[in-house]
Amino acid sequence: MVAVTALLAGCAGSTGTPAATGSGQAQRTPVRIATLKGPTGVGMVHLMQAQGEGTSANDYTFTVTDAPDDVVAKVASGDVDIAAVPTNLAAALYAKTSGAVQMLAVNTLGVMYIVTDGTRVTSVADLKGLTIYASGQGSNPEYVLRFLLQKNGLAPDTDVHIVWKSEHDEVATLVASGVAKVALLPEPFVTAVTVKDPKLSVALDLTTEWAKVVTDGSQLMMGGVIVRRDFARQHPDAVKAFLAEYSASIDEAKSDAGATSELCAQYGIIPSAAVAKQALPRLNLTFLTGADLKAGLEGYFRVLYDANPKAVGGSLPDAGFYYTT
Repeated sequence: MVAVTALLAGCAGSTGTPAATGSGQAQRTPVRIATLKGPTGVGMVHLMQAQGEGTSANDYTFTVTDAPDDVVAKVASGDVDIAAVPTNLAAALYAKTSGAVQMLAVNTLGVMYIVTDGTRVTSVADLKGLTIYASGQGSNPEYVLRFLLQKNGLAPDTDVHIVWKSEHDEVATLVASGVAKVALLPEPFVTAVTVKDPKLSVALDLTTEWAKVVTDGSQLMMGGVIVRRDFARQHPDAVKAFLAEYSASIDEAKSDAGATSELCAQYGIIPSAAVAKQALPRLNLTFLTGADLKAGLEGYFRVLYDANPKAVGGSLPDAGFYYTT
């Protein structure tokens, strides 16, 4: 587990810096944020830069980690106020803490793709009879893949052969070596392997495939931001300011790939700026709140719950899970 907690070292004067107002100086509200490395954290990098420059509305402290359990522990203990996490982890944490967290926004849709070495795959149905290498057995990748296979008329246990590996890195290595002809991979691993070998390409975007088969308005919403309920009650203006700044940060991440990729490397979200830049178009960054968030998430959570109730904490989140102003 690697965690970096800092007030963005190298950017002096950011802690407790007053923000100018029309009538003078107002002390910024301290807000402690944790974010996971990878796609879930990419939308945060411009806000991290603003904090370092002392221009953010709130006074943010950021923890960047590659360990979801670390984020869960920090939120549950009250050591973090806001966290960027997988959406199903947010639901599980809601159940674990008896409703002590709420979903503020969705920041990423699906980041999972079917990658092939030239094997002809233009639809999920084309996967019939093929061997698919993947990681994430017993978690979201398996549940989403099985759902899409079933929705396209395939029996996951007989019509395809799924070879499960323990880590994304292992699958990426097998793809790069030519052992895996067809694989399920998330970004940025997709970019890491395809940039090195022109024979490898993205055959299917699981976010797009999800949209083709659902009828309930749900979306493949894989990353989001949660807030401690007590913090939201005590600091509603700070939460409002965060949402405005975070939305702007995501917009900037989507529109300025060059700056975003450099910041991803600087803050340890994606190690390579070059990989980050090429991966950005497939990260499906978004900013959804309120009714749009709820409509998209409920059906997704239902699919996960039907596959394994533990995936969302044992029960589907009630209306109190969704933050409203």
